[in-house]
Amino acid sequence: MKMIIHIFLTLSLVSSISFASVQDFCVADPKGPQSPSGYSCKSPDQVTENDFAFSGLAKAGNTSNIIKAAVTPAFAPAFAGTNGLGVSMARLDLAGGGVIPLHTHPGASEVLVVIQGTICAGFISSANKVYLKTLQRGDSMVFPQGLLHFQLNSGKGPALAFVAFGSSSPGLQILPFALFANDLPSELVEATTFLSDEEVKKLKGVLGGTN
Repeated sequence: MKMIIHIFLTLSLVSSISFASVQDFCVADPKGPQSPSGYSCKSPDQVTENDFAFSGLAKAGNTSNIIKAAVTPAFAPAFAGTNGLGVSMARLDLAGGGVIPLHTHPGASEVLVVIQGTICAGFISSANKVYLKTLQRGDSMVFPQGLLHFQLNSGKGPALAFVAFGSSSPGLQILPFALFANDLPSELVEATTFLSDEEVKKLKGVLGGTN
């Protein structure tokens, strides 16, 4: 009886710590439903080598916008082969003065590598401590999951960086857009940010918010 209990406890422990996949991969089927663990799997007989390759990061993004920056994601389902593998990438293009505003990735930590230019980057811990660094070509910086962070082109020319995530769908919420680019009533924004009515209305006008 003791042996049976020992075996049962051992098997329970192993099953609780094992994260081994029951199949080689799960290429995303964007037509299927999505769950917290990812997209549905494409039928194996429909999977090709093209599902495991992505050329979208080769081309510079359009930085003719209010933030003078562009993010080109290689997430599932655009890069279908990453689905369920816990990895993905993105390209950051920043024109002079370009900025990726304060934002979070609820589903993943991030590692940034500077390819060109100079980028001032940083994040804010849950204790409100700021970690700030000026990065040159070849430098890297990590941003812990869920924490507010940003990237700013602090050089004289354009800047380019590639980022990697610990999820095929890291998620994204940009703080200024969350506050001022929707229909959240201005009086609530004012009450929760300590900004004046004039400031809130101005920012909503710039970012397209209403109400």
